[in-house]
Amino acid sequence: MRTAAVIGCGDVSAVHFGAISASPGIELAAVCDPDLDRRSAAVAHHGVAAYEDYETLLDAVHPDVVHICTPHHQHAAMAIAALERGINVILEKPLSHTLAGGKRLVQAAARSSARIGVCFQNRYNAPVQAMASLLGDGGLGAVTGAAGTVMWSRTPAYYLDRPWRGQWSTGGGGLLMNQAIHTLDLLQWLVGEVTEVRGHAGTRALAGVIEVEDTADLSLTHANGARSVFYATLANAVNAPVTLDIYTEKAVLNLRGALTVSYADGRVDVVPEREAVTDGRAYWGASHALLIQDFYRTLDEPGAFWISPSEALKSLRIIKDVYAQSYPAAVPFG
Repeated sequence: MRTAAVIGCGDVSAVHFGAISASPGIELAAVCDPDLDRRSAAVAHHGVAAYEDYETLLDAVHPDVVHICTPHHQHAAMAIAALERGINVILEKPLSHTLAGGKRLVQAAARSSARIGVCFQNRYNAPVQAMASLLGDGGLGAVTGAAGTVMWSRTPAYYLDRPWRGQWSTGGGGLLMNQAIHTLDLLQWLVGEVTEVRGHAGTRALAGVIEVEDTADLSLTHANGARSVFYATLANAVNAPVTLDIYTEKAVLNLRGALTVSYADGRVDVVPEREAVTDGRAYWGASHALLIQDFYRTLDEPGAFWISPSEALKSLRIIKDVYAQSYPAAVPFG
């Protein structure tokens, strides 16, 4: 039996609690949240010990795995504290609210005997896994380009409910750090290492409500010479499906929930997504639990977890490059 603890009992913790309870051989041992109401609710629901301070939890309980589900600015310090104690970590994205914090976490992971995985759960989506397999075996020829969109909606109430989301000092950014980072991660993972970033971020719909951006456009050059373009906004009327198109010499891959593969010879294949049965919001998808289960399953394997801090640093670098270009007078929390 492995023991788990959850630090941060806010919105996204629901999928972590659900994955823990659904996984044989994993026992929830403790929770932590400085907010008394959230802490009390977690205790009432799960019947475990609760702590106000995360370091007290780590020292008193010393779980096998700690799940970090806190605001962005707390990620790096908490993960480093756990790793230094030899405690394995499942960390919500992003790696850190700053690039410097992300680099420190990469270094801490390299020093530690413990493992850490970062929640880019969309890599476990069935259509995305199919895309990775098709692109990886070389049968489609070279990738010639790609395009992605995230066209969602967020109201002022979303930020008023959790003010840290709209501030540079706590969120480290807005749309790119909190929503679009998942699709940027897929672009760099599926198309290839990003060697050049050109982009702009700004506030189009929520000025006066948030400090950070709600809209961004990017052009990315990849190591293989391909170019991808990306547009994201929170000013859309609805949460539209995320889109990801990858063009190759022998096929076009279109992701719209399901994956449609249109081959040059006229064949068309469709790979459906799993039904999203989740304890969280529907747009989080169905794969959080798959990532968490995979992390526990591979805990005793040598080497780093495949979605490691070094891997997660790649999307963070892209985002911070866009901020440096968009706010040249004073790069906020770079």
